[in-house]
Amino acid sequence: MSSPQPGARAPRLSVVIPSYNSAQWLPSTLSALADAVRDADVATEVIVVDDGSTDDTPAAVTQAAASFPGDLRVMTQPNRGRFLARWAGIQAAAADLVLLLDSRVLVHRGALRHVLAGVAAEPSRTAWNAVVVTDPAAPLVGLFWEVPTHVFWGRYLRSPRVLDLTGDNFDEAPKGTTMFLARKDVLIDAFEFAWPDGDTKLVSDDTKVLRRIAQLEGIRLDPGFSATYRPRTTLRGFLAHTLDRGTLFVDSYAGTTLARSVILIALALAPILLIALVVVLFVVGSPAIAWAICIAVVALALLPAVIAAFNRCRGRAILAFVVGLPLFVFPFWLGLVRGIFIHRESFVRSRQSTGAIAPRTERR
Repeated sequence: MSSPQPGARAPRLSVVIPSYNSAQWLPSTLSALADAVRDADVATEVIVVDDGSTDDTPAAVTQAAASFPGDLRVMTQPNRGRFLARWAGIQAAAADLVLLLDSRVLVHRGALRHVLAGVAAEPSRTAWNAVVVTDPAAPLVGLFWEVPTHVFWGRYLRSPRVLDLTGDNFDEAPKGTTMFLARKDVLIDAFEFAWPDGDTKLVSDDTKVLRRIAQLEGIRLDPGFSATYRPRTTLRGFLAHTLDRGTLFVDSYAGTTLARSVILIALALAPILLIALVVVLFVVGSPAIAWAICIAVVALALLPAVIAAFNRCRGRAILAFVVGLPLFVFPFWLGLVRGIFIHRESFVRSRQSTGAIAPRTERR
């Protein structure tokens, strides 16, 4: 663990990296970050929050600290999920500007210089979201989510550009805390607003935070502020991530609008009803209709691949989606059902995030 040297500049930028069993990724993540820090010539501290890892994360951070151009240290806590890991790092940050960065992300060399120039040019702007691309060299199992991404946000991804996200257009472009820069006070307010109930490992760690910031402050999405994400590389990791994605999907959208709540419940019920219908049709002697329904369901399931191809999704990612779809369906559905049970109160509770919300100064 490094410590500030006598006479060292006070950090202008604090970087918070939540890490769970990411020792194999951290050396390259921190090396890329170091290059970006040198390129930007910005006084920086980095706080790696070890979220109850069972690998040698502290040793990986200590080794990287020896050559890092700034203060690099590790904090440890029991495994409580990324939300509380990020919260711990934000609380410990010394700078007014905080960069949230995931442990598998390679910051592009000029990214920090670019975004800090933007901050200097527009001091009133308080939040910046990076454009993050998935590593094209990742194995197929890591590219599955490229297709859903190009379905939901294909219009933006076909032509990435500077875009200001607000409460009105929040769902029109990809965003996340994978690499996200904001003023510390803005992050604190948003995290307090989105504070989770229950098991913090089974709640959305970013959507409600970002929605709050977009509604109050606006978020600048800027392709010049960029990075590469390295996805999971094992089938086991993919399946566990898919299960959690189903649960977090519910937490992100349940109760935000009536239509979204209805869609979530329909997604949970549809497989059961379809299977029951097909079984009944076979039993009553209508196999042709049953097979027609099965073929229609498969065609509908593959439709996202067609849409993603139109939106210029890479061929390997489309192949990953087609190959991985049979493995994806059950764990994601199971995650949805789990999410509806865990977050059932969200379906009947009015969410402030969908209506007028108090400014930060009124919540203090």
